[in-house]
Amino acid sequence: MTIGRLALVAAIASAALPALAQELALMTEARAAATSLPPRLVTALNEEIAKGGPEGAIPVCRDMAPKMAKEIGASTGWQLKRVTLKARNPQRATPDAWERATLAEFDRRAAAGENPSKLEKGEMVEQADGTRAFRYAKALPTQALCLNCHGPEDKLTAAVKARLAEHYPQDRATGYSEGQIRGAIVATKPL
Repeated sequence: MTIGRLALVAAIASAALPALAQELALMTEARAAATSLPPRLVTALNEEIAKGGPEGAIPVCRDMAPKMAKEIGASTGWQLKRVTLKARNPQRATPDAWERATLAEFDRRAAAGENPSKLEKGEMVEQADGTRAFRYAKALPTQALCLNCHGPEDKLTAAVKARLAEHYPQDRATGYSEGQIRGAIVATKPL
């Protein structure tokens, strides 16, 4: 390689390093924000299940999870939301185009043998309004606990079915098996 080419490669590399460093820092921040929600949610679900059974825990996902996401967002600067291809609450959980493509990618990667609990994606994107943002998604594999309300319909209790019908007349979020990707947590930060 000539000195001129080497200098050009070095110039390109040094120009790209700050952008790469920023993207890595944003990925780390987004991952930390997004992964802080599931443990809080599981703790609250376990507490409510102990008090009133699985049907008593439905308000945790319906009411408490969005509040938890807002609290995390307020403390981290990342907007968090849960999305899925099979929405229980279409007003809150329906994915946009980027989220839908990411969920489909996660399904393909899981089908190819990747561990669903390790699936994530982060990237700089241009939003619909023309602004730039960093978006991150972390797959949410179905845990055994989740099967109480998201498992096969013939395995749900009558009380859970009644509560789901009452609160979610358009529910499509059942029929999952343990380990199957149920959705994703998405973290977004405008730049």
